[in-house]
Amino acid sequence: MDIIKKYFTLTDHQEQQFAALGALYADWNSKINVISRKDIDNLYCHHILHSLAIAKFLSFQEGTHILDLGTGGGFPGIPLAIMFPECQFTLIDSVGKKIKVADAIAKEIGLENVECKCLRAEEEKGRYQFVVSRAVMPLPDLVKVVRKNIAIEQFNALPNGIISLKGGELQAEIHPFHNLAEQVKISTYFKEEYFETKKIVYLPL
Repeated sequence: MDIIKKYFTLTDHQEQQFAALGALYADWNSKINVISRKDIDNLYCHHILHSLAIAKFLSFQEGTHILDLGTGGGFPGIPLAIMFPECQFTLIDSVGKKIKVADAIAKEIGLENVECKCLRAEEEKGRYQFVVSRAVMPLPDLVKVVRKNIAIEQFNALPNGIISLKGGELQAEIHPFHNLAEQVKISTYFKEEYFETKKIVYLPL
C-alpha cells in the first residue's frame, strides 16, 4: 500500500479500496491463477502501480469512458477505476474465469463505475474516449480491433485513442504509425527498478 501513497494523494475511500486489493487478489489467485504465483507478493508494485502509470500520463476528465481490453484479473482497469471514480470503465476479456475475478473484486470493493464482460475485442461494440491495455497484443493488431470503438466526442487534454502499457524494444511495433505514436518511459514517474524497461505507448486515433 505504501508504494501507492508514495506517488499518489488518495482519499480515505480510495485508500481503503487499494488496501483491500492485497487480500482479495491473494484469495482469488489461490483458486484461479490470474497472477503468476511467484509474482503475487509483488502485486502492489508490478500490477497496481504499473497500471497507475496511465494516471500519471493522463488525468481522465469526469465522464470519460475507458475500455480495458484484455483486462485479465482487472489490470489496468481496476486501479484506474479507483483513481478516477467519475469515469466509466468497461473491462473485457475472452477468458471467463479471469473476468469473473475482476468482476468479483470490483464488486467487493464497491466500484460502481466498472462493468466486466466476457467477450473478444472484435465483439465489443461500445464507443470510448480511450482504450487501455497491458501487453495484450502488438500495436498494429490492437489498432485494427479497436478503431471501431473510439468515440468522436473529445474532452480530455489528449485526443482520443489507445494508451498501452508495454515493455522491451518497440520500434518495429510502432514503426507503421510513423510520428503519431508517443512513447513514455514509466521510470519518468516511478523510480523502482522494475519500471526501467516499461513504457507507455499512446496513439491517437
